[in-house]
Amino acid sequence: MTSSVPLWITIGYIAIAMAIGLAARGGRRMNSLEEWGVAGRSMGPVTLYLLIAAGSVSAYTFMGAPGWAYAKGVPVLYVVIYLGYLALVAWYFGPKVWAFGARFGHVTQASAITDRYQSPALGALAALVMSIGSIAYAVLQTIGSAYILLVMSGGAIPVWAGVLLVLSAIAIYLYVSGQRAIGKTNVFQGVLMIVVAWIIGLWSAHTATGEWSFSAVFTQVLERNPDFLVLPGGGGDMSFAFWTTSIIVSMLSFMPPVWTQWMSGTSARTIRLSATLLPTYYLVILPMIVVGFIGIYSLPELARADTVVLEYAMAHLPAVLVGLLGAGTLAASMSSSEPFIHSVALSWSKDVLQPWFKISDARAGHLARWMIFPLMALIIAPLAIAEPGNLVMILLIGLGFASQVLPAFIGMFFWPRATAWGVMAGILSGFVVTVLLITIWPHPLGIHGGFWGLMVNLPVFLVVSHLTRPAPAEVVERFFRIAAPWYQLSEVNAEKVAVRAES
Repeated sequence: MTSSVPLWITIGYIAIAMAIGLAARGGRRMNSLEEWGVAGRSMGPVTLYLLIAAGSVSAYTFMGAPGWAYAKGVPVLYVVIYLGYLALVAWYFGPKVWAFGARFGHVTQASAITDRYQSPALGALAALVMSIGSIAYAVLQTIGSAYILLVMSGGAIPVWAGVLLVLSAIAIYLYVSGQRAIGKTNVFQGVLMIVVAWIIGLWSAHTATGEWSFSAVFTQVLERNPDFLVLPGGGGDMSFAFWTTSIIVSMLSFMPPVWTQWMSGTSARTIRLSATLLPTYYLVILPMIVVGFIGIYSLPELARADTVVLEYAMAHLPAVLVGLLGAGTLAASMSSSEPFIHSVALSWSKDVLQPWFKISDARAGHLARWMIFPLMALIIAPLAIAEPGNLVMILLIGLGFASQVLPAFIGMFFWPRATAWGVMAGILSGFVVTVLLITIWPHPLGIHGGFWGLMVNLPVFLVVSHLTRPAPAEVVERFFRIAAPWYQLSEVNAEKVAVRAES
């Protein structure tokens, strides 16, 4: 394709996103953790719905998921299970997390962990471990963004230049408007993505089969490549064990940006309403997966599976639709990288540097805004330019590390006896095992390395918790009045709480 229309549409999208992100500040001062971090807890149900939806639907919607459908077939449906579970998690845990933040002043996931276990060291450890998964996710999205610009420009914008362009745009409006920029841009990006996905999906199905539905696509796959419709899939490398354990570690990873999004809502009811509607948005991924299945028989010699939708669109669709696809894919990438970069900068400042250097909240808020620049320049940009591995595998490995913080959440929502030492021992042991079984001996017996980490992590957490002293009863009761209202106060502590309330 020689038309410059797709490139100009894609560049136009970046300009619009920049304008929306900068305007989101609305004259407010952004140096406080409360304002830059969680937008003053001011987001209503529509904004929150699109914020959570667009944030969780990333580059894999337009590249990674169709790429897996193209290369492996039905194993890609792990995404459907994972997204459905995210909505359920948001519905149940979201209002509780919002209440923690509103009543106890938390602005990050790790600050809630610090408070629950009365351990700044544990909060810092959780922040650092979770940041591995978050950075992996941001790198993945940045690679997707750069690749879109490479293709839309016909090679005139190389990957390194695309990485710098996209990260620069995000850095500017993120620094200026913080969480408000993420909320406003995600509204625009969320609407753009779902409209583009369905237009491209239906148009591609019509081009490939002559019908405006998806059933004929699967009929052709069944006739030509039936192995793509059953496990282990067309590639033959996705065993039932790895597929299942990958889903489990993904489901057990409570990623920090999601936590921050929940705390940005106006009320617990707002979050529950948004979460109830959330599955309706995840239909965005269906048409893109279908295009991946079309590629199985229409683009059999593709060198890079992640490009199947782009390659098909450039070969068969009008230039305007190719441009919209570029804009939609870029929206998916940027809408997901923004919250992960923001949450890592916020948590490193609030949960690692503030307790270490004993700085004030105001200083930590100022530091968080500047933290995004070295984070992007020294870590995310170099890794994205190096382009390690395929997109979905990067995500799964990152989630394998993030899932090791699971004991902290068990103790926050379900088990009052959990202790800081127990959680810390579990995280460290699980982290070491995950590192070894991803790098030295990758995924033994076809089971995800992060799942092996959890199998060591959880028993260590339980044993050490039973052997060490829990947080003060008043702290535990304060949390469990929200997390589990049926939790019974001890008589002594009930009297203490009642006396304190009367005074």
